[in-house]
Amino acid sequence: MSDSWPIPCAVAIPQAFPDGEVDLDLVRRFALRAEELGYHSLWVAEQILGQTPTPEPVSYLSYLAALTSRIRLGSAVIIATTRNPVMLAKQLGTLDVLSEGRLIVGTALGGRPNTYPLLGAPQDRRARHFAESIGVMKALWTQEEASFRGQFWNFKGLSMTPRPLQKPHPPLWFGGRHPTGLQRTARLADGWMGAGSTTSDQFVEHVQILKQALHDRGRDPEAFPISKRVYVAIDDDAGRAERRLRKWFGAWYGNAEMGSRMSVWGSVQQVVDGLMKIVEGEAGMLMLNPVFDYMEQLDKLADEVIPRLG
Repeated sequence: MSDSWPIPCAVAIPQAFPDGEVDLDLVRRFALRAEELGYHSLWVAEQILGQTPTPEPVSYLSYLAALTSRIRLGSAVIIATTRNPVMLAKQLGTLDVLSEGRLIVGTALGGRPNTYPLLGAPQDRRARHFAESIGVMKALWTQEEASFRGQFWNFKGLSMTPRPLQKPHPPLWFGGRHPTGLQRTARLADGWMGAGSTTSDQFVEHVQILKQALHDRGRDPEAFPISKRVYVAIDDDAGRAERRLRKWFGAWYGNAEMGSRMSVWGSVQQVVDGLMKIVEGEAGMLMLNPVFDYMEQLDKLADEVIPRLG
């Protein structure tokens, strides 16, 4: 992180390519420039199905690990319930080694259970399935001879190497916004990433629920990392920025109107004001997500916006 920034700021790597081709030149330039500017971390998302080309997150993070050397790498989020946790533990443990201990594992239950049958995942008991997936991965990452007993997985005396470089394991940051999910975060996670598909006001409400849940479990709310994905667009022509955001939201979420409700856009001052509302809502880190003019937005955020978030 740049030492001069008042708050750690991460950035989402370009990942959705509505024009039809993955722009690897842009990805390389963006990743290296973000590292040079001092961003805390690069983040990827997961969208397995859809007409917009979107690289798979674990593969994408492996590519980014090879490109960079210092910046941390995170997922927001991998849907653990649609993946075999033994294989996912192997993939993510290997990725932590390949990145030399820079991985943050963002994961969640997922909000599209209609896709579960296609991926061989159960639609019922999703919450139990997710919690067991986390338990399986932690066991394999931390125990020389791992054992686990649950409803979905049972094993004893299994070894998985290489284990992650980070001890006891890469930090697990959960997504999710439902009160039950926030309780689960307080119980099982090492951090929380607020969704980009929530408003600033909703984020503030969710933070208060999470902090109370942490307090109730005897965990220090002030020591628990809290962040939010924020879709952002700097443009003195605020109307143009909003139109471009709505176009992107229509392609990614299938709902253009969300771009107007969920994003921060406009002049530098308007963007600073919008982000300050989230900072004052007790975000300890911002994950900024430009959706067009990526290189220009990356520099403007670092040079003109982030230094003013104190």
